[in-house]
Amino acid sequence: MFIAEWATGVAVSYRQIKQLGGSGDRGVDVAAFKTDDGLEGAWDCFQAKHYVGSLTWSDAFPEMLKLFHGVVDAFYCLPDRYVFVSPRGCGQTLNRLLSKPTELRRRFLEQLDAGGAATRLYDGRSLQSIRDLADSSDFSIFQSLEFNEMLDVHRKTPYYADRFGASLPARPAVGQTPTALAPDEAIYLKKLVDVYKEQDPVSGADAHEIASHAKYGPHLQRQREAFYSAEALRLYARDSVPDGTFELLQEDVHTGVIDTAEANHASGLDRLRAVLTQSGQLDLGAHALISVSKLQDRQGICHQLANGGRLTWVAVNE
Repeated sequence: MFIAEWATGVAVSYRQIKQLGGSGDRGVDVAAFKTDDGLEGAWDCFQAKHYVGSLTWSDAFPEMLKLFHGVVDAFYCLPDRYVFVSPRGCGQTLNRLLSKPTELRRRFLEQLDAGGAATRLYDGRSLQSIRDLADSSDFSIFQSLEFNEMLDVHRKTPYYADRFGASLPARPAVGQTPTALAPDEAIYLKKLVDVYKEQDPVSGADAHEIASHAKYGPHLQRQREAFYSAEALRLYARDSVPDGTFELLQEDVHTGVIDTAEANHASGLDRLRAVLTQSGQLDLGAHALISVSKLQDRQGICHQLANGGRLTWVAVNE
């Protein structure tokens, strides 16, 4: 899992990253696809070895053999990179070989010709096909990664803080709320207009008119600022924490306010005020985002929920 997380932070833009390790993985722990063709197109292979010590040539040879067999067996095409990943890195001999592709190929072919336990898993025809392929292949595809190098990259991914219990990166300022009303605000703004019209039927026909209303205009503006604050938190979460983290926060806010929203209220404005107050009283301390969130975000999440059809202020029977 760590390698799959790390791969999301590398410079290469992968179309998809799959964790394939397990029985029948054909020597592929994590596959990073550069095209929609998956294992049939350009891809990188990351092979994890959780050994106590450093990786040695005797550890690497069977894995390289397995890779070439997967290619000649038409299970996948040869990857652009085949990267050994281990907490202890590679030993001195293997590191030297990985740094000299020509010598690495020669060593592989010598080992293949010498036979041994690893080669006994394949029949003679397969071994000859493997040798032919290896003899014509560029062995610079075989590389290694040191753990400290991986941490430097992983630190920039949304998974780092969650996996290592680190502090979240600083959250950027929310910025100014757009003056123009955006189409994706339409639903929650319409629900707010219903609140104002219930209080004063002549207050305005839509949000554009309400925005200039002496009494309700400032209230509408505050709700829009809260909505955009929550939107900024959502975008921050996309780049800073694992997928679904913000949605879990939304779900808990909904769970915490829905009984208040469904209770009897004298008006839609009373319901709105009660729900926004309740959102600020929720115990959300267990959430990863709570250290970078504020009360305005919680109120904005309520408007996001209204925008998604999950909260309504003016009930049908009111």
